[in-house]
Amino acid sequence: MSRIASRRPESAEYDSDYHRDLIARVEGRCAIEILRGQLHWICDLAGSISTEQVDRVHAPYQWTIRQVFEHCANAERMFGYRIMCLADGSGPTLPNWDENVSADSRFGLGNFSALVTELGDLRKANLGLLQRLTPRAWDAAGSVAGYHVTVRSLAWLTAGHLLHHFEIVENRCGVTAIRGPAMLE
Repeated sequence: MSRIASRRPESAEYDSDYHRDLIARVEGRCAIEILRGQLHWICDLAGSISTEQVDRVHAPYQWTIRQVFEHCANAERMFGYRIMCLADGSGPTLPNWDENVSADSRFGLGNFSALVTELGDLRKANLGLLQRLTPRAWDAAGSVAGYHVTVRSLAWLTAGHLLHHFEIVENRCGVTAIRGPAMLE
């Protein structure tokens, strides 16, 4: 087994079936590499969506593409906060975050380009946080919304969450965006 701190979490590092499913969908062996690669996906997907698609609700979904990007930005912020809180080893108990309340409030909607930039900036901030953690901090655990998680599992959940929503956006809009840095040959 790989002993790098950002390796795939073991099943004992989280106890939610939902978390297991999100983590299982993410391919790769290093959360840092995956999260960094998804920065390219954020930009390419946003650039692949037409202006007409941004504010359309695509049945059976209830959120517009703009609301999905807002949700992803808000979730990125929450994942970073949770990682920071657990990383110190104090084993905190953190409350649930009701993403539907945030989406329904539409408090953060605005210029789509600015929203995409914010999501990218939040991802870069979370990468900065994760990159400065000691290996022991990656093992730190606590309770989030009543579920046991480690910092490592939260990093993988961050990647899995974006993957989940962006695959839906690609399907809804009929686009396929580049998911990582294009390799020059």
